[in-house]
Amino acid sequence: MSNDLAPTGGVHPIDVDGRKLRKVALHHISWSEVLHEAQMQLAHRGVDDRLQAWLLAELVRYLRHPRSGAAGFDDMGAAWVPVREAVAAGTLRATDRKIGQVTTSWEKLVRHLCLRLTSQLGVGVVPVLPRKIAKDLPAREQAAVTRLAGDGTLHTTLRIPGAIGVVGVTADLRTGQVRTTIEVDAPSDGSGARRVNWILRQLKEAPNTLLVEVAFARREQTACELLKDVRDNAAALLPDPAAEVRSFRLSLCAPLGTKRNGLRRAFIPSVNAAVDAFYAEIVQGLKPSVAPRLPADVAEDAIAAVESP
Repeated sequence: MSNDLAPTGGVHPIDVDGRKLRKVALHHISWSEVLHEAQMQLAHRGVDDRLQAWLLAELVRYLRHPRSGAAGFDDMGAAWVPVREAVAAGTLRATDRKIGQVTTSWEKLVRHLCLRLTSQLGVGVVPVLPRKIAKDLPAREQAAVTRLAGDGTLHTTLRIPGAIGVVGVTADLRTGQVRTTIEVDAPSDGSGARRVNWILRQLKEAPNTLLVEVAFARREQTACELLKDVRDNAAALLPDPAAEVRSFRLSLCAPLGTKRNGLRRAFIPSVNAAVDAFYAEIVQGLKPSVAPRLPADVAEDAIAAVESP
């Protein structure tokens, strides 16, 4: 057991000489996993024995304390600032030695995100990976390196049981934003106007900055507007009233932290807050899904963090 968080479950975070493992199995579990599993047990599964429940709650309280030494994933590593600055300057190349350290940290952050959401929602949240690289860690790392060097982004897709669709998370180091998205299929019946009104009715509590994009049966047709511009003018999303609406893509951008660690203006808390806020304000209210609800205090803190200057 250690504070290291492996990019994927069942993988040891440190390379070990295979010759030493011929007659013995080596397993690793991080304190972060212990903490989130304990929170999951207390909040969603329950503990019948009152004494055991109290002991588990005390363990959670201890592990969450900053001085316990069992903090979750909270540092992108020494390579973060040089790589971020290289992206901004347009000088980052896939062959740069430090880029792999950042993409590995991103994989750890994705796992951290899944653990957090799992313990908060009570369902198993997992990343969605292309079949070709799902079980090939080196290929997955190379794909992330190529993407970061090419367009300056780090990306993942999360599957949340009960949600109407998968949630995309993109950290864009060039624009300094975290972009969260979800795609929603339109109803199969009704006119284009009726389908657009169907999605807008579900976004009454969503922020005005939400981007609403419409996909039509004819791919050359497009429509994309800010929610504030279509709340009272749904027709803006229907340049052709007779067009068949197939689906909607909802996107929200939040400020991206730049510091490698810490609580204020740091990268990891900004990604956590962006995902939590998007889920609370958009995803969990979409129908006909039965998405689990994010705890109210978590949602409020995330929304405040995203909206604060």
